[in-house]
Amino acid sequence: MTDALPQDPTLDEVREALAPLIATNAAFDGWGDAARDAAADMAKVDRDIALLAFSDGPVDMIDAWFASVDRAMLAALPPETLATMKVRAKITALVEARLAVTAPNREALRRALAILSLPQNIVRGARLGWRAADLMWRAAGDTATDYNHYTKRTMLAGVYAATLTVFLDDESAGHADTSAFLSRRIDGIMRFEKAKAGFLARTAHRPSLSRFIGRLRYPVV
Repeated sequence: MTDALPQDPTLDEVREALAPLIATNAAFDGWGDAARDAAADMAKVDRDIALLAFSDGPVDMIDAWFASVDRAMLAALPPETLATMKVRAKITALVEARLAVTAPNREALRRALAILSLPQNIVRGARLGWRAADLMWRAAGDTATDYNHYTKRTMLAGVYAATLTVFLDDESAGHADTSAFLSRRIDGIMRFEKAKAGFLARTAHRPSLSRFIGRLRYPVV
């Protein structure tokens, strides 16, 4: 075992330790047995234990890698750092932190997204995209529990997915093209949120037809 693992690690601990190593190998070997076994050897983990930790195969490995990206993103932008930023800057920084973590393994990311786009994996892929968007909004301080909770995450998941597509083929210095693309898309989210807030403010005190009908049926005593 490596120093990063306790003497008798749980399967969750094995997944956490092996996921980044699998991603490194997946760029060459794909998200399969070869990458998993190579990662297990690097970490001095028994291959059979590694197989058990990723019993659902490639999607399990990708899920674990994305979870490690989540952790690295939050470590790069702790709450005290995010607290000094405005919402737009927070979301931008969080997305860019994720891209920075995955940058050394862009080919592994490309292969991972190809696997998640397969018909049998689309639902799992959508859940992983939602998880990333939810985590970013929560880190940014969002506490919405109404429909805003869903609209914000749906929009950010779409922006993040589109940004990844640009990122995979971006050969500009410092991934400048990706940053510019992301900035435009984040602007779109902020404009939508501002317009939505204005609409809600204008309609907050308008008579509600549904409430009116409800009172006809169930008059207030």
